[in-house]
Amino acid sequence: MCVGCRAVLSKRTLIRIVRTPQGVVVDPTGKLAGRGAYLHNQRSCWMKGIKGALAQALRAEISQEDIDRLLAFADTLSDESFEAQGPLA
Repeated sequence: MCVGCRAVLSKRTLIRIVRTPQGVVVDPTGKLAGRGAYLHNQRSCWMKGIKGALAQALRAEISQEDIDRLLAFADTLSDESFEAQGPLA
């Protein structure tokens, strides 16, 4: 489930964010150890998630440094709606 928009999709269509001892990081492989949460690959979900739902899902306070790193990643994402990418397989 995307913590930004609460839509339920397969893990393959979402990007995993992980709480690690070094901070909150994007997990492109989906295999890093640590508590994880998922977001769509679109900027609007990242903005919603970073504002609060992501911290709650990770059960941690997200530092400003981590927020800056997540926002930098979000800037690389599309504004396109995930619904335009087609139905779930």
